[in-house]
Amino acid sequence: MSDIPDDKHKIDTAVALNYDGKSAPKITATGINDIAQEIVRIAEENNVHLHDDPVLARMLSTLELGTEIPRELYALIAEVIAFAYYLEGKVPANWTPPEPPEYQAPSALENKSED
Repeated sequence: MSDIPDDKHKIDTAVALNYDGKSAPKITATGINDIAQEIVRIAEENNVHLHDDPVLARMLSTLELGTEIPRELYALIAEVIAFAYYLEGKVPANWTPPEPPEYQAPSALENKSED
């Protein structure tokens, strides 16, 4: 779990998850330092969506390979997976994205452009 790193953002912990859609996501790889960098490199090469959350990565890295994520993290991991699905164009059949809220500038800013 990490965003595509730039030169200033060194990944020190990475975790890979597998979700089959039937059971809870499972830990498929964990690593620190060079191994973490390799996990990210392989993910990038395979167009796997990455998520940057160092605290979550460190927490998940304490689990054994093949272990399902803890129930306490279901909602958080579900949001990450749902966003990755959305990026791939995978959405429920009858889903329509919500309309963006209408923006109204604060009254203090409304006449600023006329000055």
